[in-house]
Amino acid sequence: MPLALYGHPFSSYTQKSLVALYENGTPFEFRCLGADAPQHSAEWLRRWPLRKFPLLVDGERNIVETSVIIEYLQLVHPGPVRLLPADPLAALDVRFLDRFFDLYVMSPVQHAVDGALTGDPVKRREGLARAENRLDLAYAWLEGQLAGRTWAAGADFTLADCAAAPALFYADWTHRISEAFPVLRAYRARLLGRPSFARAVQEARRFRPLFPLGAPDRD
Repeated sequence: MPLALYGHPFSSYTQKSLVALYENGTPFEFRCLGADAPQHSAEWLRRWPLRKFPLLVDGERNIVETSVIIEYLQLVHPGPVRLLPADPLAALDVRFLDRFFDLYVMSPVQHAVDGALTGDPVKRREGLARAENRLDLAYAWLEGQLAGRTWAAGADFTLADCAAAPALFYADWTHRISEAFPVLRAYRARLLGRPSFARAVQEARRFRPLFPLGAPDRD
């Protein structure tokens, strides 16, 4: 039975998992959650009633949380691209950066998106203002952290870059990365040029009208 991934192409965390799968050419079936495929939603909720996606299914094993999904793929379905270094300390650095992109870049974006989804102009402004403040701090830290590096943790593409790609993609839509951060802007451009992420972006393109803050006409 092939692997199955339940999620939505426009979801940042679904994209994070897709990047890992595409990097290694791992065979899987994508089961898009939405009104067009109610059977997928029913099976997803049966397997994971906490209503979070993506969900990776491998036989009778259900794997949730994107970082765990990617580590599971490396352990059970390894490919030519090693997304976690073999060295424990190097792997720890990668895991830290993975958490940084999820918690300090993607979480503020989600807060702004949630505010906009309420339809309340006050909550929209408050959510966006909070996100902008937090993202400015994250951008400044990343500008120094990424100096001299091709990818988040160094020369190799890793789990941290799987997290960074969708996080910075939507963060820049939410609060533009200014020209004061040329290293970070160049890193985001490299991520967009990575075939695995470029594919995920293209597959989600038709859903851009769903972005409640307004998707810019770029990327």
